[in-house]
Amino acid sequence: MRILLIEPAKSPISMAGEDVFLFESLALEYVAAGVSADHDVRILDQRIDDTVEQTLEEYRPDVVGITGYTVHANRMKLLAERAKTWNPEVLTVVGGHHATVAPRDFESPHIDLVVVGEGVNNFREVVRRFDVCEGFDGIPGVWVKTDRGLQEGEVNPARDLDDLPFPDRSLTKAYRHAYYSEYMQPLASIRTSKGCPFRCNFCALWKIAGGRYLKRDPEKIVQELAGIEEEFVFFADDESLVDTARMKRLAELIRQSGMRKRYFLYGRSDTIAKNPDLLALWRDVGLERVFVGLEFFRDSDLEFINKGSTTSHNLRAVRVLHDLGIDIYASFIVRPEFTEEDFAEFRRYCRSIDLSFASFAVLTPLPGTDLYDEVEDQLLTREPEFFDFTHTVLPTTLPLEEFYEQYFRLYTKTIPLRNVFAFMSKYRLRDVPASLAKFRRWSKRLRTLHKDYGRACVPGRTS
Repeated sequence: MRILLIEPAKSPISMAGEDVFLFESLALEYVAAGVSADHDVRILDQRIDDTVEQTLEEYRPDVVGITGYTVHANRMKLLAERAKTWNPEVLTVVGGHHATVAPRDFESPHIDLVVVGEGVNNFREVVRRFDVCEGFDGIPGVWVKTDRGLQEGEVNPARDLDDLPFPDRSLTKAYRHAYYSEYMQPLASIRTSKGCPFRCNFCALWKIAGGRYLKRDPEKIVQELAGIEEEFVFFADDESLVDTARMKRLAELIRQSGMRKRYFLYGRSDTIAKNPDLLALWRDVGLERVFVGLEFFRDSDLEFINKGSTTSHNLRAVRVLHDLGIDIYASFIVRPEFTEEDFAEFRRYCRSIDLSFASFAVLTPLPGTDLYDEVEDQLLTREPEFFDFTHTVLPTTLPLEEFYEQYFRLYTKTIPLRNVFAFMSKYRLRDVPASLAKFRRWSKRLRTLHKDYGRACVPGRTS
């Protein structure tokens, strides 16, 4: 059979995503690896290659699978509709993050199956049964369209990650040159763990893993790394460093292998603060950049999101990384309640810790999180396109236009100019003009986001 797997592009109204970075379709590469030995499989990355109709006509798939996050939910349904319009007999399957936390959002005449949770093995079983004209009842994690709506599937248990095949990266060969995060291009991705032992209220990833922290064997990780051609490698984990013994073993194996790559991974500030020797070990085997969720500049805000770390951890982590010469991808959160003084204090704080790069996400109650359950009745909109961590979906204390002016200033007034130049020096010279142009377009759009709310806000709930 011919199987087409689609990575959707975001809606034009949504911010972030491919506006500022582009990671490989790792989830689809995993799913493809489960069926590619027995079937003809193709991955279409719509973020780069928007040829859906042409691909349907030329490739003529029997099965179309679509993944995505909350921000992609409507686009996923539209893609399924386009596939069914092309051929009503094609089997349409959706999966991914949003399908896992809110499967009933995909009740649609154009969607046959919804895969909840890890999709490699149950998608393989879906394909096997479709190939021999069997029904889909009883497959763990697979919800089936019926005349009465989606029929809930059996629980899909969390699996040992080492039981899964390596992702089939050959299927994204045509796109791999385009995957990047800032100056790191081309950038490969690898998953070494899943889940998180912490319980932040704005995050659903620990819930998706059943509250467990699932880890891959270091030897298998090194084996997979050896097959990756790219120099830059991103660890697409929910949290990479928390099991310090495992990460020490992995770094030692990488050193023994003689492999030389440049790594980018996630790390909590408290883990970094308490384990400078681990970070030094990783620096020596190629760790170049760490994504650190510093989140806020006040302990009261960190307590509000149940972060489990403190601003003291944050400051210590920044010092550790600075001392080791490891780049900090500092990730912060902006609460919709922030006043003008809060924004000013935030800018002063960021400048005081001498960052070279920072991102600021508007606090967003994603479906599937504890925070969503707490504030659902306050939402300005339920349209998925607005759940992009840049549009606020909660009322703001400041008028929206002023809120986004202050938000814009966080991006333009928090990094010292000398650090901006130092960071830009990491780019290939030929990439600098395009990167600056992209930032100008993005920042210009940022200042006008308040205009997006006319059709989306719930009547009577404006700010």
